[in-house]
Amino acid sequence: MILYVFDIKYKLYFNTLYIFLDLYFYQLNSDLFYDNESKILFREISTKSSVKSRVLLNIEKFEIGQSYVTAKIINRYQDKITINIQGGKPGIELQKSLFKIDDDATNIPKYAFLFARLLNTDEIFVRKLPVIGFRDWLLIFEDKLVELSVKDAYDELEITLV
Repeated sequence: MILYVFDIKYKLYFNTLYIFLDLYFYQLNSDLFYDNESKILFREISTKSSVKSRVLLNIEKFEIGQSYVTAKIINRYQDKITINIQGGKPGIELQKSLFKIDDDATNIPKYAFLFARLLNTDEIFVRKLPVIGFRDWLLIFEDKLVELSVKDAYDELEITLV
């Protein structure tokens, strides 16, 4: 009987401890992300196993236009490629020399996940954009990313195609 009471107290203690640790790590994880959408999308991409291509872009300097932001990067063939980020309906038009994508129409990715770690706050920014098509430059339509680009809040952008 005493062992049973001890066992119940023991389980209650550890259940309380687990709840406390869950709340602590939930709070800790909440502080890692820019917003709730980033948190949800980060978990979504970690469960995907159908990654078709992944590219990490190192952006040295953003150039601000009237309603857009541009940056120049160098692809694996040492060609300069322009990135154009502007607001509007979310989507992305890919540049083929940046990604290893077959010309097969059935293998075209449906979505692109964008990751950026913000410099000042060290938060993770994530967005999921539908792939619209292909261009001679990389064209990204995402309002919040334009805002962060204007503020020069990040210097690397990872794009994962699924």
